[in-house]
Amino acid sequence: MIPPHDSLVKYDNPILVSTTKDSKKQKAKNAEKRTSQTEDILNSILPPREWADSGQLWVQYVSSVPATRLDVVNLQEALDHKLQQRQARETGICPVREELYAQCFDELIREVTINCAERGLLLLRVRDEIRMTIAAYQTLYESSIAFGMRKALMAEQKKADMENTITSLDADNADLERQVSELTNRIDVIQKKEAERRKVDEAAFEEEVDNLKKMNENFKASLESLLSTPKK
Repeated sequence: MIPPHDSLVKYDNPILVSTTKDSKKQKAKNAEKRTSQTEDILNSILPPREWADSGQLWVQYVSSVPATRLDVVNLQEALDHKLQQRQARETGICPVREELYAQCFDELIREVTINCAERGLLLLRVRDEIRMTIAAYQTLYESSIAFGMRKALMAEQKKADMENTITSLDADNADLERQVSELTNRIDVIQKKEAERRKVDEAAFEEEVDNLKKMNENFKASLESLLSTPKK
């Protein structure tokens, strides 16, 4: 017989139902034997465990034996031991810690149900509500993670597009700077040529003015010479 995984919930000794061929008939007969109302409630809260081994079907019902103070102390010690043994994290999200505390809570529900079935059923409602709330938070967490991943991918895509745009603008800017440099060089060349041409024109103008002054001087001297000659 290979028993199922160990649990903090207290179970009775496993019962050999039968071979897998006769499992349905034997399970029905075995269920008739446990006719206690408390046991029925326990079985509805914590269903019996079943497993097959070498063609034989085994079943293990949750224990209906009332718990003592020592059992509660042992449960606490077993919980601490399993937390340490399975290296559960003390903080944050930890599936191992969640599983062990769930088993511990189920065991407490079992112990309470044996003494007071109504209180046990109320605790069952509390347990199911807590599980539903945790499941809702888990779904919200997973959807938020998916949303965050989508936003991150969109941001990466936008980043890549912006980098491409920046690269294109840098290329355009470099081309414009090259054009500005070429135009600046052309302006410098034109200004130098214009300055040289202006100097040549100024020199030619000054030379022409000097020639005109000399001609004016000559004409003036000739005129004075003619005017100063006595008449006969």
